[in-house]
Amino acid sequence: MSVVSFILDNIPTEQVGQRLAQEGIAVRAGHHCAQPSLQRYGLAATVRPSLAFYNTHAEIDRLVEVVKTIRHR
Repeated sequence: MSVVSFILDNIPTEQVGQRLAQEGIAVRAGHHCAQPSLQRYGLAATVRPSLAFYNTHAEIDRLVEVVKTIRHR
């Protein structure tokens, strides 16, 4: 399994998570029980998709596509 955390400048993580959910993409948005690590980098929360061997290239491409759409709104 692979975990990636990200933020989009000036867009709350909760909003990113909700928008991804509306597109059928499941992610976690929040502090992920890692507040000390996040604070170290000056963050309060991140968006975290968890990827595994069963995710397809198309699913990952869709995640990237929707994130780009959210970022450019």
